[in-house]
Amino acid sequence: MPLTLDTYRLLGRSGLRVSPLALGAATFGTESGWGAEREEARKLFDLYVERGGNFIDTANTYSGGTSERLLGEFVRDRRESLVLATKYTTLRDPGDPNSSGSHRKSLSASVEASLRRLGTDYIDLLYLHVWDFTTPVEEILRGMDDLVRQGKVLYVAISNAPAWQISRMQTVADLRGWSPLVALQIEYNLVERTGERDLIPMAREMGLGVVPYSPLAGGVLTGKYGRADLAGADAGDGTRRAFNVALGTVTERNLAIADVVGEVAGETGRTPAQVGLAWTLRNPGVTAPVIGARTPAQLEDNLGALEVDFTAAQLARLDEISAISLGYPHDLLASDHIRAVTRGELKIPTHR
Repeated sequence: MPLTLDTYRLLGRSGLRVSPLALGAATFGTESGWGAEREEARKLFDLYVERGGNFIDTANTYSGGTSERLLGEFVRDRRESLVLATKYTTLRDPGDPNSSGSHRKSLSASVEASLRRLGTDYIDLLYLHVWDFTTPVEEILRGMDDLVRQGKVLYVAISNAPAWQISRMQTVADLRGWSPLVALQIEYNLVERTGERDLIPMAREMGLGVVPYSPLAGGVLTGKYGRADLAGADAGDGTRRAFNVALGTVTERNLAIADVVGEVAGETGRTPAQVGLAWTLRNPGVTAPVIGARTPAQLEDNLGALEVDFTAAQLARLDEISAISLGYPHDLLASDHIRAVTRGELKIPTHR
């Protein structure tokens, strides 16, 4: 059945209700070179909220802090009804080595700055943005828990971190009685499915709602790139195209996936963007993909993904063209022989 933005879902093992599509505010501001000016950003916000959307995603350094400042201005009259998510750990001051990282000093300073920019007393959901491979997990978790106890943060979450570290953190939080992680933000789309190996199954097992970013693979799944882009682009020209080419997102494999997305879009009377979003949205392990539109027209198109329905054959084609190997030990454990052995259905020969 079609979804709507007010078909709210629970976020992980919390009781927090969020929309099935989150509005990404990384495009609020033009400092990154491809965002929206204040007036356009306001239209995006109003359109999303008027449709019943309540889940908005930003970070402390998006557009150099402009994203949070604009969001704080926009939410002023309806703060209580919205779920604001922001992040910390990325570099805020190039001259200060402690202005980035997962440690307590970075955490505290970043949250205080975010509260000022957002013009609010509390953050609904705070993510650790990028794993730093340095800070002890106990320091991170206790620092987050202190903020929850102070009322400055309501829920804590994590992004861009190894599955084994996340599961370790969740276990430590449970044993110590500290605030547990309730959400996991990862890159996940038809082009990038490696989260299916460990991150998404881990999240379901440990009670974290999965909130995918880049559900359209930086625009690749919209059909905006072609084989001519395989030649590359100048990464320094400041365009989103150059950024994606430099990241290696524009490849023959990914363009082949985009071709099938386009075919399914034609069959369903939908746009490629709607098909790509709908595939991610309807994964049972996903809570709410983050959409990053720059114009109201793009946002309108993205919201149409809520109404997309696939046939079994169409889903099979999308899954087949984008399939990845889960690798060891997943492929071994999924084999018929091992399943039979572990279920007592196959006698193992003895060797004398």
